[in-house]
Amino acid sequence: MKPGLCYAPLASPVPEPEWLYEDGIGECRAALVSQGRIVEYLSSNCDDGVAAGAIVPARLVSSDGNINLVMLAGGEQALLSAQPPRTGIGADLLVEVTRSSIPERDLVKRAKCRPARIDAAPIAALSIKERIDASGQPVRILHSHEPDLLEQAGWGELCDAAATGQWPFPGGMLRLSLTPAMTVIDVDGTLSAADLAKAGAIAAAAMILAMGIGGNIVIDLPTTASKAERIAAAVAFDMALPLPFERTGVNGYGLMQVIRPRSGPSLAERWQFSKVAQSALTLLRRAQRHAAHSKSAELTLVASPAEILWITERPELVEALVRSSGRAVHLRADPACSIGCGHVS
Repeated sequence: MKPGLCYAPLASPVPEPEWLYEDGIGECRAALVSQGRIVEYLSSNCDDGVAAGAIVPARLVSSDGNINLVMLAGGEQALLSAQPPRTGIGADLLVEVTRSSIPERDLVKRAKCRPARIDAAPIAALSIKERIDASGQPVRILHSHEPDLLEQAGWGELCDAAATGQWPFPGGMLRLSLTPAMTVIDVDGTLSAADLAKAGAIAAAAMILAMGIGGNIVIDLPTTASKAERIAAAVAFDMALPLPFERTGVNGYGLMQVIRPRSGPSLAERWQFSKVAQSALTLLRRAQRHAAHSKSAELTLVASPAEILWITERPELVEALVRSSGRAVHLRADPACSIGCGHVS
């Protein structure tokens, strides 16, 4: 080595972001993982109904000039954006689903659709696997007998955050509230107003992407002293959230409105408004992984009566667990067991 020269070791390359995909019982899960943490999450489950992007036969069942209601081929009702000319009640037509049904606190919001193009033909929506394959990012298929890479990347923590609406970040906390009109994200913390506004905007972008939040979003940032500080927070948000989205500026009260495409329920809507279903699906996932590492001749799933009833009403899920595990499966309702606290033995 020549005197005066210093050779530093080469830095380890940062791993390329990678999709982890799991075709689970009753639910398909996909997580984009970057530097060991989930940054984007997609899922579909057996109760979702017709997915956005599908072109399906439908029948017009009602129309009052403002609301057009159709019955899709599978029996699901959807709102039609416009009634085609010379189409009366009872007429058959082809529609394109633009947004799947979405659970709310006290009801399920119907799917939305529009008349398909004249030259269109029926087609299924892209599956989760097809969507991530088309992303250009590497895809890794997960199996129940392998290490739980999804959990290692923070899947359980993400589900907890979706259920509680709380998202901590250095110096503060986001609190998410779901309303029929919009999703509201409140930013609170101990940093100075300017620093908290910027950090909170970045954290809000991360939460929106990770939970798949779309539609009308309002972010309540701390009130800052100057327009320059409000602009800095908005720019930080733009840098953290990939397009497509539209937003307003941050007003003098710290409010910023964001509009993102909304094709289906967010992870927060799933966990807050369909908690029994999500907990039951998580129990089935746990059972599948338990079976892959257990030598017992049978599986017993113990959970709250609501979760056991949900699974019992979908015998195809139990049959899928029997096939994948090669074991007899027993379900036991325990009234003392809270929702989400089930176990497998």
